[in-house]
Amino acid sequence: MDLILQQTVNAFALGGTYALLALGLAVVFSIMGLINFAHGELMTIAGYVLMYCGLAGFPFALSACFAVLAAMGAAMAMERIAFRTVRNASGATMLVTSFAVAMVLQVLFQNLISARSQPVIIPDFLGSSIRLGEVVIGTNKIVAIAVTLAMLVALEVFMKKQKHGIAMRAAAEDFAIARLMGIRGNTVIAGAFALSGLLAGVAAVLWVSQRSSVDPLMGFTPVLKAFIAAILGGLGSLRGAVLGGFVLGFIEVYLAAFLPAAMQEFREPIGLTIVVLLLIARPNGLIPSATLQAQKV
Repeated sequence: MDLILQQTVNAFALGGTYALLALGLAVVFSIMGLINFAHGELMTIAGYVLMYCGLAGFPFALSACFAVLAAMGAAMAMERIAFRTVRNASGATMLVTSFAVAMVLQVLFQNLISARSQPVIIPDFLGSSIRLGEVVIGTNKIVAIAVTLAMLVALEVFMKKQKHGIAMRAAAEDFAIARLMGIRGNTVIAGAFALSGLLAGVAAVLWVSQRSSVDPLMGFTPVLKAFIAAILGGLGSLRGAVLGGFVLGFIEVYLAAFLPAAMQEFREPIGLTIVVLLLIARPNGLIPSATLQAQKV
């Protein structure tokens, strides 16, 4: 029972990171129809800013704020420089553009910083643990869960109560009609990218706080998993992205903890098989988007 409780905490921490990243992907996709695979590089940018701020002697909380702001700024610059000019092009063109941006940034990281993993200074309290009976829980896991829940609540309030959030929801429902109603397209899309950068930055801080290092490809695997989570939850559905992230986190952690040792090398294929089975049962995702229902032919 203690092992189940401990692994459940780990699953919530990992799933929360996936949920934040999947939510960032879903926000942009719901408005532009773009899966931004350069989203992972926003994580990497935040990670490097966190590293350099630590080396400069800044407090970790201030470094984390700078890292998140850097990810937001990079996301808005990415939209303005790379995606705005191809906004009316085909989905394939925007997809290739996102891959190109990701590869350019990876090469820049490798050549201008380092191709190797770099250590990040993490406060001692994030490396400590709390004992509850026989259960030992890492402080960084508790912080990750608390920050994730706070972000999800704040985002829910923003999307429902704040005018920019309402404008994003309207654009996600019908972008053309939203523009006819006076909503500025450039402002909404830039805001969506800024929001995705915010979520990527927070996810990067949580990710780095658990691994204490950053490398040029740091964001690739988490964003790939977040993409799977977004599809599992229902592509274009914000609540679906959150649910998909947590479900994928639970699948990964539980398989790692409870799969027999002889089967551990098949952990990834088994996890993907479970995801496929869930999609067979729910082809449109766990919480389908109202505007992106699949059509059967």
